[in-house]
Amino acid sequence: MKGSLIALLLPAAASARFIEANEANRILPYTDALLKEAEAETPERYLIELEPGKTQWVTEDEKWQLRREGLNFMDITENGDLGALNAASKATPVFPKKVQLQSEIHPLLKNLSKDLLKEHLEKFSSFHTRYYKSDYGRQSSEWLLKTVRDTITDAGADKYGVKAEHFKHSWGQNSVIATIPGQSNSTVVIGAHQDSINLWLPSVLPAPGADDDGSGTVTILEAFRVLLSSEDVIKGNAPNTIEFHWYSAEEGGLLGSQAIFSDYEKKGRDVKAMLQQDMTGYVQGTLDAGKPESVGVITDFVDPSLTAFIKKVIEEYCEIPWVETKCGYACSDHASASKAGYPSAFVIESTFGDSDQHIHGTDDLIKYLSFDHMLQHARMTLALVYELGFTDFKKLQSENEMGEL
Repeated sequence: MKGSLIALLLPAAASARFIEANEANRILPYTDALLKEAEAETPERYLIELEPGKTQWVTEDEKWQLRREGLNFMDITENGDLGALNAASKATPVFPKKVQLQSEIHPLLKNLSKDLLKEHLEKFSSFHTRYYKSDYGRQSSEWLLKTVRDTITDAGADKYGVKAEHFKHSWGQNSVIATIPGQSNSTVVIGAHQDSINLWLPSVLPAPGADDDGSGTVTILEAFRVLLSSEDVIKGNAPNTIEFHWYSAEEGGLLGSQAIFSDYEKKGRDVKAMLQQDMTGYVQGTLDAGKPESVGVITDFVDPSLTAFIKKVIEEYCEIPWVETKCGYACSDHASASKAGYPSAFVIESTFGDSDQHIHGTDDLIKYLSFDHMLQHARMTLALVYELGFTDFKKLQSENEMGEL
């Protein structure tokens, strides 16, 4: 842009018969002002990764166009080094061969509440939008943090060191991290993304985001609430620390989760497993296709051992079966954990093809969702985090190595 403006200005200057000395002082500031204005109008560009190793520079409008075309990506402009530290030291993760804590978990499952799922989702989807650059997005994040903190206080868990904090971002909407300390710093993470988007005019048009990902947000919030009713958990008796994450700016290219897992990687955090819950409420597409209601287990770009254990959890603790499905590269925040070298998995409401088509616009509303189906995802979340929270990973790894000798 700068070069083209100079090219336009030079012929005019050359054709002038003469320029008085004091005129030069008036012309040059004017030229500088034009150049600064042109620079201000040049759209900011972002480096995105569409698949491993495939990157390109795009404007923000081009980002939304790619999303409208159904293409997912990671915006790696600020986190291009994610995974670099853990790449060489990545060990093969080991998970239990079967579930073991049925007597502790089944009584907890009875306390999951559809009414609270509905109450929380009605409020969360009532914000005009939860677009991560909007003030509504900031407000919804503040509401979420307060709600998580109230959940901790109501359980009396705060006096044992359970806490919730913002993980701050430059764009305004902060991520939320709730921490339940365990016997070690090895950590099990449950995640969902809190932002929503209208892909046509993100800063202007409504984006209730009831399913994407309001449903996942309230699903893991309800699992968190019931988990805190376990005295063993809140008193820190689990071998592992447990964290619940609500990520900002997933729709912008997994920005919030990348920032968090980049921070964890640089600090040498030991994340044993990460499960993402993104869209947990829509079942009508499955039923219309004549298929049985089921939990969609993503099988591409995930850790196969963790995914295999999740299937066992669903079989034991859910009332509907699982079905395998794929969603492509960078389709949700588990991709950030995976790229950082941490075992991750993703569970969705159905097969990807039968999932909610109302998302990313004004029509992503509660009326299309099933709270019975969300409850199945909450059962799976609660059971998985309890099973893995109480897993002795060092012992498991040692037994696995002995078995290979």
